[in-house]
Amino acid sequence: MEDLSQEIENKTRQIAELLNDHKGQDVCVLDLRKFQIWTDFFVIVTVSSKTHMDGLEKHIREFCRDREMDVSGSPRKRTEDEWRLLELGIPPYGSIVVHLMSSSVREFYELERLWVSLEHVRKE
Repeated sequence: MEDLSQEIENKTRQIAELLNDHKGQDVCVLDLRKFQIWTDFFVIVTVSSKTHMDGLEKHIREFCRDREMDVSGSPRKRTEDEWRLLELGIPPYGSIVVHLMSSSVREFYELERLWVSLEHVRKE
């Protein structure tokens, strides 16, 4: 179990680095494993435009494909120009949720503040 937990953490860090390398702004990783909820990590990143969001999503999907990870998310809609959510599944178990957000949406919802205010969440 420890190896699997470490694998999920390593993949999360790699995704955060990938987003940072491709000009994602203010990349934030939240470790939610202690809550034993439906996901292990949130990765939150600010994008500069819809085109930037599309590009980051493409890089994430390629990363996952190369590592045999599942990617799910809602089909692209006009409303997703400001916030797109991708759930990355790591077989045999575990997941990472990536939030690609415009700066205005990220500022409005303040996900980091919401989750970090809860006890035991580690912001990396």
